[in-house]
Amino acid sequence: MKSFLFFLAAASLFAADYAAEGKLWWAHIQFLADDKLEGRNTGSEGYRKAAAYVAAEFEKFGLKPGGNGGYEQPVKFETRTLVEAQSSLALIRGDAVKPLALGKEATLTTRGEATGTVTAPMVFVGYGMVIPEANYDDLKGQDLRGKIAVYVGGPGPVQASGNVKSHYSSGVERWAAMRKAGAIGMATIASPRVPNPGDPAAGRGGRGGPAPPPQAAFSIADPSLRETAGLQLAIMIPREGGEKFFEGSGHTFAEIMKAAAANEALPSFPLTGSLQAKVAVTTGTAEAPNVVGILPGSDPKLKDEYVVFSSHLDHLGTGRAVNGDSLYNGAMDNASGVASVLEVARLFKESGIKPKRSIIFLTVTAEEKGELGSRYFAGHPTVPFRQIVADINLDMFLPLYPLKVLEVQGLAESTLGDLITAAAKAEDTAVQTDREPDQNRFIRSDQYSFIRQGIPSLAFKFGYEFGSEEEKIRTTWVKNIYHKPGDDLNQPIDTAAAAKFDRIIFGLLQRIADNPERPRWREDSFFRRFAN
Repeated sequence: MKSFLFFLAAASLFAADYAAEGKLWWAHIQFLADDKLEGRNTGSEGYRKAAAYVAAEFEKFGLKPGGNGGYEQPVKFETRTLVEAQSSLALIRGDAVKPLALGKEATLTTRGEATGTVTAPMVFVGYGMVIPEANYDDLKGQDLRGKIAVYVGGPGPVQASGNVKSHYSSGVERWAAMRKAGAIGMATIASPRVPNPGDPAAGRGGRGGPAPPPQAAFSIADPSLRETAGLQLAIMIPREGGEKFFEGSGHTFAEIMKAAAANEALPSFPLTGSLQAKVAVTTGTAEAPNVVGILPGSDPKLKDEYVVFSSHLDHLGTGRAVNGDSLYNGAMDNASGVASVLEVARLFKESGIKPKRSIIFLTVTAEEKGELGSRYFAGHPTVPFRQIVADINLDMFLPLYPLKVLEVQGLAESTLGDLITAAAKAEDTAVQTDREPDQNRFIRSDQYSFIRQGIPSLAFKFGYEFGSEEEKIRTTWVKNIYHKPGDDLNQPIDTAAAAKFDRIIFGLLQRIADNPERPRWREDSFFRRFAN
């Protein structure tokens, strides 16, 4: 009874003041998204300043260093930058060589490994997916040995759960199947159902919004963690150039786009001629740390188990100008998530609450390069991997309006769903599943680095009801602000709602850390297989 009364007294002394806490949250964003940090591009001086800021805040809030000898876990990268003036693409049919306008009719990405000249036949493979669980195989019956697989992004009309389709429609899984079939490259046609997909070889699928400004492609220097090995050539085919690829095949680009827009099955067939790529790149190296702080657990039996609380620190740096502004500050994407990581650390310190399990506060690098920092941490954790029990990840949760309902990605996949439901209810908030499952969000941020290692995980967005004003606000933000210079300190943000969200996550982490049972995948979850 005495301990219970102490808990009630502590709770009353630590009642939430959303307005005041929202200002503290916003102050972190004012530093991280300031023009002086120049968009926090991975490996830049601005990113290093951001990492130093986070490390200093971790220390101030009483977290123990969790990196390699300090708060930082260095991550080394290799970079490839396309030299456009010395690069070209062309279609070769017989003696005819038809150049393609780079950036307009086709785009070379530097995810591929090729330098010099690569010439290869092409095969159109529908949606380019192989899903054993659904007995579905777009590659069946096609000879891909030494060829380039051309496909339409998006999952298509596969009869499978959203999570199954999401997993197999990722660029990494598509390439794994294509490589197994003998392909040497992949060419992605943007899905008419998912606007502006991201780089297919980055394994992120379409995130919506405009493409980020052109930058060097990053890969982890550790070859054991590279997931696009063998990919000689990766290109994007915009709609302006699509028809040229289908000439003489017996099918038209318009026909394929019409069927894809209707979410219909697509045929697979050889394309006429070959694609010739002349690829000139400059190579280099870069280094940018993850930042790791640990709140030690208090229970002798549970303190050596860890809950990871993650968020990515990097953004896009500088790039093509929009309305005269070329600086991509990344206030919501993702200074907002990092600010919440810091605020939750502060809440633990000021409340005096001692979780039973340890909590790792982790800000990762190179998410915008393909979730590379989280992949590195999951591959080289600074604590024993088998003692990590969960990952709670924050990426652009979008506090654009009052928080009434929280969208939880992964809500039904593990026992974490019960804990987030209880934590949200304690702050008078409902929960809902992803409103846009075709966007594949559960596999498109840093939580997936942990999920693929078998770790139950959750990610979040502010929710909405269909047809509501909140839906309109969020849709407009994604269309007009996401991955644009407008994601800066001048946009309207509901800071009190962000503070309410932080309190929910604070309660969630306590519940995970104090629960005698480790989180576990549901028996019917597709992702349970990764834990086996």
